[in-house]
Amino acid sequence: MDELKGIEYLRNKLSSKKSWVERKYKCYEMKGQLPDPSPVIPRDLSWRYGSVLGWCAKAVDSLANRLMFDGFHNDNFDLWEIFQMNNKDIFFDSAIISALISACCYIYISADEEGYPRLQVIDGKNATGIIDPITNLLKEGYAILETDERGNVITEAYFTPDYTEFIRKDGERETIANPTGYPLLVPVIYRPDAERPFGHSRITKDCMDIQDKARFTITRMEVLGEFNSFPQKYILGTAEDSDLDTVKATYTSFLEITKDEDGDKPTAGQFLQASMQPLTDQLFTYAKIFAGLTGLSVDDLGFVSVNPSSAEAIRAGHADLERIASKAQATFGSGFLNVGLVAACLRDEYHYRRSAIYETEPVWKPAFAMDYSSLSSFGDGIIKINEAVPNAIDANVVHRVTGLPTEGN
Repeated sequence: MDELKGIEYLRNKLSSKKSWVERKYKCYEMKGQLPDPSPVIPRDLSWRYGSVLGWCAKAVDSLANRLMFDGFHNDNFDLWEIFQMNNKDIFFDSAIISALISACCYIYISADEEGYPRLQVIDGKNATGIIDPITNLLKEGYAILETDERGNVITEAYFTPDYTEFIRKDGERETIANPTGYPLLVPVIYRPDAERPFGHSRITKDCMDIQDKARFTITRMEVLGEFNSFPQKYILGTAEDSDLDTVKATYTSFLEITKDEDGDKPTAGQFLQASMQPLTDQLFTYAKIFAGLTGLSVDDLGFVSVNPSSAEAIRAGHADLERIASKAQATFGSGFLNVGLVAACLRDEYHYRRSAIYETEPVWKPAFAMDYSSLSSFGDGIIKINEAVPNAIDANVVHRVTGLPTEGN
């Protein structure tokens, strides 16, 4: 067994990452966004007309809404029952959104009064650990379980394969034996790799940068709109001692300017108004860049096409998002399988090896539902394929591809 790093090491590790995760959450919740730094727009106008934009939230939600976990195939350890007993509809949504925002969320597993596993989602700014790169389970973990309204820690926990230690604000410590052989804190990771085993956030630096630039563009449109509401005018040839009331000249609907004693009259005019078109084009360019980064279409960001798209066109426009969703299903499925394994170990008070669930396979509903014409074509294809290769496509395959309920699903 590897030597444990200890709780102080994990506290410092969490502290070093917490501010960055909090920034991702603020971006998702559209809070704490800075005003336009333009030197042309005064700071008070920038604050007054500052805009809020939810493209990063749209990038997270558009993917999360297409990830619908549907259980396990070959569920030899009754893992699905554990999730069903833990409010699965809210649990999966909460875990997926949290992992997409912070790259990794954690599932804290505890036993209720009857010894049955309870599952609690903890976001990435309140938990961390040392990961096993082979199984993607933790070797040891740390989590903040409870805070007060000011964010001060009330209860924290240190997780090891043999015990879980709870530390409270008053210094009281409680140690509970862990019969599972795994820390009762399991990571659910989005897009892990060898360099970053705890994954990548859906809200990347370039996404935040493009969103900020688009927000600043909207702010400039707001300021320009105010100037266009009161276009700048001029009068040439007035006397030096003229008592023209400029405020009255701005707001009045009819203005009289008389001739002077020599019979001369001033010349009035209006400067050309600045066009919104360059700013509109700039905003549309940012939308296309953001859509390319996230696998969305510009329609998803509010630039709706004149002609409504067919189901096939919509799916073709989201080809990148469909591939991203498939990859996310694979990594999240592995995480939920690990959660089920550790929860089953706690339920049975027995250490099951990770290899014991090699036959169990996570099942997801289709990220993109088929329309009726596609279902008809798919049905014809099933008949032809099964005629050529008997039973090549069974009820389980039909359920995974179409999402339609079949026997046993």
